[in-house]
Amino acid sequence: MPELPEVERGRREAASIAEGQTIAEVHCTEDLIVFDGVTPAVFRGALAHKHVLAVHRRGKQLWFELDQGPHPLFHFGMTGAFHTPAAEPLHLKSGPKAPHREWPPRFTKIHLIFDDGGELVMTNARRLGRILLRDDPLNEPPLSKLGFDPLLDLPGPSAFSKLLRGRGAVIKSLLLDQRFSAGVGNWIADEVLYQAGIAPQRRASSLSDAEAKRLRTKLKAVVETAVEANASDADYPKRWLFHQRWGKLKDAKTARGDVIEHTTIGGRTTAWVPAVQK
Repeated sequence: MPELPEVERGRREAASIAEGQTIAEVHCTEDLIVFDGVTPAVFRGALAHKHVLAVHRRGKQLWFELDQGPHPLFHFGMTGAFHTPAAEPLHLKSGPKAPHREWPPRFTKIHLIFDDGGELVMTNARRLGRILLRDDPLNEPPLSKLGFDPLLDLPGPSAFSKLLRGRGAVIKSLLLDQRFSAGVGNWIADEVLYQAGIAPQRRASSLSDAEAKRLRTKLKAVVETAVEANASDADYPKRWLFHQRWGKLKDAKTARGDVIEHTTIGGRTTAWVPAVQK
């Protein structure tokens, strides 16, 4: 599933095509699930001939700021992504083995053509993503319900520790709660907890101030490193758990040789290292 770094990559890609341009053509599929009940005709009418001022992201949500509302808001879900004709498609560890090369790609839900000839597509194979219209995106759901964004407004050490102190939830589940930390998904949560040396089964309220500070430091570092790599996982540090966490392999080990165990927490597969995480 696309997480904050992958979605930020999508934002940058969309911004390079759309910002400062006028939407000349809008092609939508007849999919009232992905379009959340809005008909293609309504969506085309809302976007056609509008000028894109900026492309924003908060957590896993993206939206275009237009010169006139309503504004389109995009959520990739499990398999969604933005595509342009020239850019290399992002290959997710959990995604298909080889991306499709045709244009527009398979499973296209919306195809935007701009006045300078640029094109942008959003695909969504499993129909778990959403494309919405919002008059005031930041102050309407789903954006209004999101917690802090680790890249944009991570709380300071004291505030972060206080947030944890009042939560009885298991720390892995809390990190995945978008109302707490917007943009954190399964692999980021596992990576951060591994690097912080904190067992995923711990209650958030049980963490000491020192552990909370360490968790915050690692959350900031992991997200910033992944974003700097433009979500290209081959460029992630070789010592990261990320490279060995997939597939629930019984003999999986970290780069330093510690055994990786897999369990289920809050319905999500969790990779962790008992020798390191306490």
